[in-house]
Amino acid sequence: MVGSVHVNGSAHGGNGTEERLDELRRLLGKSDGDLLKIVGIGAGAWGSVFAALLQDAYGHLREKVQIRIWRRLGRSVDRSTAEHLFEVINSREDVLRRLIRRCAYLKYVEARLGDRTLYADEILRDGFCLNMIDTPLCPLKVVTNLQEAVWDADIVVNGLPSTETREVFEEISKYWKERISVPVIISLAKGIEASLDPIPRIITPTQMISSATGVPTENILYLGGPNIASEIYNKEYANARICGSNKWRKHLAKFLRQPHFIVWDNSDLVTHEVMGGLKNVYAIGAGMVAALTNESATSKSVYFAHCTSEMIFITHLLTEQPEKLAGPLLADTYVTLLKGRNAWYGQMLAKGELSPAMGDSIKGKGMIQGISAIGAFFELLSQPSLSVQHPEENKQVAPAELCPILKRLYRILIKRELSARDILQAMRDETMNDPRERIEMAQSHAFYRPSLLGKP
Repeated sequence: MVGSVHVNGSAHGGNGTEERLDELRRLLGKSDGDLLKIVGIGAGAWGSVFAALLQDAYGHLREKVQIRIWRRLGRSVDRSTAEHLFEVINSREDVLRRLIRRCAYLKYVEARLGDRTLYADEILRDGFCLNMIDTPLCPLKVVTNLQEAVWDADIVVNGLPSTETREVFEEISKYWKERISVPVIISLAKGIEASLDPIPRIITPTQMISSATGVPTENILYLGGPNIASEIYNKEYANARICGSNKWRKHLAKFLRQPHFIVWDNSDLVTHEVMGGLKNVYAIGAGMVAALTNESATSKSVYFAHCTSEMIFITHLLTEQPEKLAGPLLADTYVTLLKGRNAWYGQMLAKGELSPAMGDSIKGKGMIQGISAIGAFFELLSQPSLSVQHPEENKQVAPAELCPILKRLYRILIKRELSARDILQAMRDETMNDPRERIEMAQSHAFYRPSLLGKP
């Protein structure tokens, strides 16, 4: 194409890319010669891919935008990973040539031989995410000093696990005390915290960020969808939703959209963010079922029916008219139960290759966010103050008692009193009702508990 520039295999120039960037720059009040500064915080698989997608799309417009990613300093790459990384490099001629051109190939040779230690931040600069070695990315501009990364950023992308979001953004808030303008924050985090005192309530990553930094909620958005990071970077067709206030979401959806990555916008931040955490919970069980039944399509579909009914049940407690579990929201659940680190973790547990005692941070995979989410959701929904009427017995019960899969996952992974095999009993229990009944119960009763989100 005449006049186009190719960056990492992507063609730029004729597809409205610069116009979309200029539009966002205007909205953020950027003048000519003033860079729009975008920084990703956290370099897990999805955080790294998200930064790489932006770099591929807009990185050639260096006079208008700066795209960087922050990760902690000091994480070393072990010998076996370095050996595998070397194999990946040599299997991709484009990557091999790029590293030779950058005079970076020799260090991977030395690391393979054990003569040199590689670090996660330096390989990220060359386009390798430690949690996703098999998918080379474009080279990224990496910052290891958090203050330098965020102090004047216009758009901050939270790619941290939900378990680390509050701590890091509390540190970030120290660097924003003198700011005049308020940044826009896009959170990719999936998971929740549960606060039981003074009243039981749920705390989502966007709430954590707002509380830690004082950034108004209208400037904090959530982006989620049926996204397997490596597949998206390899240009498998995907879509997502960016959720939050009308002030920013439509403009950001337009800015983030690419030919293979379609982004829609939605106002229901609560349901999408909570479902983002719930799907990781039930994905662990899905992995267990898949492994224990030798990938039985029938068993997996039965599990899918029951777990989605529990997800719908829980979201009706949190918001009066939640977005229906359909379209991208359903697709996000489906793909996470089908494939992803939480489903993989469930499979490894069921096969005996991992155990709950090994913790929730797994080499080569990163944080298994579903584990902490199981504890948070179950403990929150076990509070007597949230009790609902049992559909068959004439008594009040805690909502968790009507979520048998969640309860079983809690006993397997948090209490560690049952084996992974016991997940099958949750499905085969003769007292299990048609999932439709749980959904009808949630939809037809005065179920909504505004206090769960800290509302009066």
